[in-house]
Amino acid sequence: MGSLLVKHRELVRFAVVGGISFTITMTITYGLKFTVLNAHPVTALLIGTMVATIFSYVANREWSFQTRGGRERHHEAALFFLLSGFAIGLNALPQFLSRYALHLQVPEVTLFAQELADFVSGPLIGTVLGTLFRWWSFKKWVFPQEDARPKVLRGGGRADSDIRGDKAA
Repeated sequence: MGSLLVKHRELVRFAVVGGISFTITMTITYGLKFTVLNAHPVTALLIGTMVATIFSYVANREWSFQTRGGRERHHEAALFFLLSGFAIGLNALPQFLSRYALHLQVPEVTLFAQELADFVSGPLIGTVLGTLFRWWSFKKWVFPQEDARPKVLRGGGRADSDIRGDKAA
């Protein structure tokens, strides 16, 4: 089991960052939804997701994909946020369809049914769609090269000499 975790270290770290980002998203989304954005649940979800995306960039770059790179930082960040914007749309699409195409909202359904549909469509289905797209697109376009940045050791040194002249670090 331990060797499996080491072998898939990037995926495990990506999942941890995703879990923390999910918590950030839900805290902000439901905080807004039950206060100032009560009539705008999709907007609340979009705001929560955008805040979590900012955290996600830093955490994924510095931890999940710490040795990957291959792009200058400003190109990397631009791609990350562009692709994350698309993923945010994927995340919100199921809830948008649930609310406005399927009319799973009060008065057509009960408040409980509306909230259940919102949770299943946005945080569950939407998050799965967005996460799968992010995993694939970040590895393909944002952090495309393995071992592009040397591993940083605990004492601050590098595991190998930086002979590649990494501009992204």
